[in-house]
Amino acid sequence: MLFLTPLVSKGQTARNPIIFADVPDAAMIRVGDTYYMSSTTMHMSPGVPIMKSKDLVNWELVSYAYDTLANVDELNLINGKSTYGRGSWASSLRYHKGTYYVTSFAQTTGKTYIFTTKNIENGPWKTMSFKPSYHDHSLFFDDDGRVYLIYGAGKIRLVELNEQVSGVKPGTTEQVIIENASAPSGSGPGLPAEGSQLFKVNGKYYLFNITWPRGGMRTVIIHRADNITGPYEGRVGLADMGVAQGGLIDTPDGKWFSYLFRDYGAVGRIPYLVSVSWQDGWPVLGINGKVPETLDLPASKGLIPGIVTSDDFTRKKGAAALPLVWQWNHNPDNALWSVTEREGYLRLKTGRLDTSFVTARNTLTQRTFGPESSGSLAIDVSNMKAGDFAGIGLLQKKYGLVGVKAGRESASIVMVSAESGAAVEVQTLPLGGNKAFFKVHCDFINKKDTAHFYYSLNGTSWMPIGSPLKMAYTLPHFMGYRFALFNYATQTIGGYADFDYFHVEDH
Repeated sequence: MLFLTPLVSKGQTARNPIIFADVPDAAMIRVGDTYYMSSTTMHMSPGVPIMKSKDLVNWELVSYAYDTLANVDELNLINGKSTYGRGSWASSLRYHKGTYYVTSFAQTTGKTYIFTTKNIENGPWKTMSFKPSYHDHSLFFDDDGRVYLIYGAGKIRLVELNEQVSGVKPGTTEQVIIENASAPSGSGPGLPAEGSQLFKVNGKYYLFNITWPRGGMRTVIIHRADNITGPYEGRVGLADMGVAQGGLIDTPDGKWFSYLFRDYGAVGRIPYLVSVSWQDGWPVLGINGKVPETLDLPASKGLIPGIVTSDDFTRKKGAAALPLVWQWNHNPDNALWSVTEREGYLRLKTGRLDTSFVTARNTLTQRTFGPESSGSLAIDVSNMKAGDFAGIGLLQKKYGLVGVKAGRESASIVMVSAESGAAVEVQTLPLGGNKAFFKVHCDFINKKDTAHFYYSLNGTSWMPIGSPLKMAYTLPHFMGYRFALFNYATQTIGGYADFDYFHVEDH
């Protein structure tokens, strides 16, 4: 089935997907008339983005739960180690007695993390962690004051936490509350039910999970019970277009929706909303079992500037060094980048030798988005050393790059493609002068997943370079493609590249 939705709705009606960009594993709450949503960004730093909305459609980044998850080789991208596809996974988001709780877990460290704040938009955040790493857990505060994590895959388990929500309650033992949560789908071997999110509505407990029956599609499974420990009865909540994993949210005027996501190729896992009605004590998702194309909500104003935005790297006094739309690929080395050493420029300095784009540190990223998007930049290369390579890339395992490679006597414009799984210099051109302009354009329409690369000597006349990149979402990275500003050394350290601007556009 071909399915294309405009990035910006025409008229006054919201359309699915709500966000045509990689915002997976959403957890959502409403506090008064304001909605907050957390998501997964795994190996990126800072991590666990927090977004805010007044209408469930138009979202803006307001915070991150942490700057650095841990100081280990995998997260620092050193000693040949990385945490691509790992890092922090599906978060849970709660508001309880004036405190916001964001919880996550990480295979990289083997820990469960609890992040708390009184002010979700401005912090500060407090971090607690403990072992083990509870997979795809849902934090839940019950009416009797007890606190739980519900987690697992296939077998869904419950464990009680202490009153401080800083670890497992002493003397408690985990218990299985659902033996086979995939069973309502008739699921054989495939993805066992995971992604737990627990809600309590009118005295009943509702547990949302995702499963993927072999030969089928990603499917929402809902279980309900009168007690948190069960017994639970389950049914299929939604099986349409693979839209699944998420939970329930209500509006101040009493409407209900389910927030979910859909795998959509190279752009990543994109959020959808489906309307919810209640029948016989069950939430019924969608319209006649289908994901609606339109919703009774305000129209989208687009993802710029709330989720992605251009940056001229000009900073007013007191402003953050980097807007929230930016995330580093792994933990940065903060001694090797600056937006103040040269006013109006992002400076990326080299401090070690690297052999490839995906091993290079201090690569600065933000999301690509659909249906089409482009990112362009201007770069001053006059202080690069021989062997340095700087420019703009599309970050995933099968990446593409266009940039400047410095030589001993002269510099070249180079387009690199790793579509085959190995990096290939597709085209090289001589660069005269010390400034260059580059652009990448992404086409995600109907999962076309094709990127084109361009260069310019004046920033207005663009010429294609290299070959189109067939983008592919790969599990080793487990993330939609990202615009990525990079500079790394292959021969000598101590050089730097100055990025004048990064401009993002929809089409």
